[in-house]
Amino acid sequence: MIRLFINCQAATSGSGLTYPRNVIPQLARRQDVDTTVLLSPALRREFGDLPNISYVETSDFSGAARRFFHEQTALPKLIRQSGAQVLISAGNFALFNSPVPQILLSGNSLYTSADFFRDLRARGDYRLWADTLVKGWFARRSVERADLTVAPSDAFARDLSHWSGKKVVAIHHGFDAKIFARDRTPLPAEVQARLDAGKVALRLLFVSHYNYYRNFETLFRAIPILQERLRGKPVKLYLTCRLNYADNPGKYKAEAASSLVNHLCLGHHIVELGALPYCSLHHLYRACHVYVTPAYAESFAHPLVEAMSSGLPVVASDLPVHHEVCGDAALYFPRFSCEAIAEAVLGICQSPALAAQLSDNGRKRSQDFSWEKHVDCLLDFARGLVSAG
Repeated sequence: MIRLFINCQAATSGSGLTYPRNVIPQLARRQDVDTTVLLSPALRREFGDLPNISYVETSDFSGAARRFFHEQTALPKLIRQSGAQVLISAGNFALFNSPVPQILLSGNSLYTSADFFRDLRARGDYRLWADTLVKGWFARRSVERADLTVAPSDAFARDLSHWSGKKVVAIHHGFDAKIFARDRTPLPAEVQARLDAGKVALRLLFVSHYNYYRNFETLFRAIPILQERLRGKPVKLYLTCRLNYADNPGKYKAEAASSLVNHLCLGHHIVELGALPYCSLHHLYRACHVYVTPAYAESFAHPLVEAMSSGLPVVASDLPVHHEVCGDAALYFPRFSCEAIAEAVLGICQSPALAAQLSDNGRKRSQDFSWEKHVDCLLDFARGLVSAG
C-alpha cells in the first residue's frame, strides 16, 4: 500500500480540471493506493464518495499569489496528518518545504515560450508580461525543489529541462473515449439551432477559452482567404468561448480579437457558442468537419485527442507537441501563417480520400492515450521515490 497526497488546489479551468476528473477515479479503483486529495468545494462535489479517496476541501482563492501562500504555509501539516508518503503537486508550483518526497506535475508552456513574451510586448500587455515572469521564476524554483518533475509530453519535457537545467520526465496525459462520449443528452437547443443554421457550410471547430497563446487572430485572418478559395461555399468557425473579457478565465483581453472579427466582416462566419459542459462536447465535435488549432504554445492539447477520437481531420500549427500528439492524423502549418491554414483546410475539403485517411489515423492514434497507463507510470515513479528514501 502506498499513500499519496495530491494537491489539486489550482484546478480551476481547462486541463487543470481535466486532470483530476480523470485521475481521481482511476486511483479510486486501485486497492494498493490510499489517496488524499486537496481541492475546491465545487470540484469536490463532482466526485461524491469514492473508495480509497479522502478529501480535504480548501477555500476558493481569488489569485495565484494567495493560493501559493496558502499552500506553502498550510500544506505541510495537512500532508503529515494524512500519513502520505508522496506528495503530487498538480498545479505547476511545488511545495518548497515538503515533508515527504514530491512529484511536480508541470503543464504550463507559457513560462518557456518566447512567442508568448513577444506577443505580450506587441500587445502592450506589460502587466501580464510581468506577472508571467514572476510566476515563471517560481515555476523554475519549483522544478528545482521537486524530487521529480513530470511533463505531459516529450516535447514539453525537453523544453522544461532546457529551461530549468533539471531532469524532467514525460508521461502522456490520457483519454477515455467511452467516458467522453457516454452522455447522450442533446446539446442545448440554442447551440443546436446555431449548428443547424450552418448545415450547408464547411464547419470548422476550435475548442478553447479565449487567450493569447491559442493564436485566435491568425485563425480569424485565414477565414476570408478560405472563403474566397472555396468560391462561394460558406464557412463557419465554431468557438467554445465568447470574445469578451468577462466570459473567459484569466487576464486575457478579447476586445482586440472581437474588433478584428468586425474589421474582417466575419460576423456571419464566426459563431461564439460560449463554454459548453465537457459531457456535451462530443456532440459538437461530431457536428463539424475539421478541427483547427493555430496555438503557438502548448504542453499537451487535450482537444486534439478528443477531435481525433471523434473522427475529425485535424489541422494544427507546427508545434513539436502537436506532431507528437497527432502524428499522421493531422496536416501542419507554420503557426503564424493564415495562408497556410487556409491551404491545409482547403486540401482536406478538396480530397475526400485525404479527409478519410486523416480521420482513420486519428481514431487509431487516440487509442494510444490512456489514463490507466498514465496512473500506472505515475505510481511507479511514486513507489521509486519511497524506495529511494
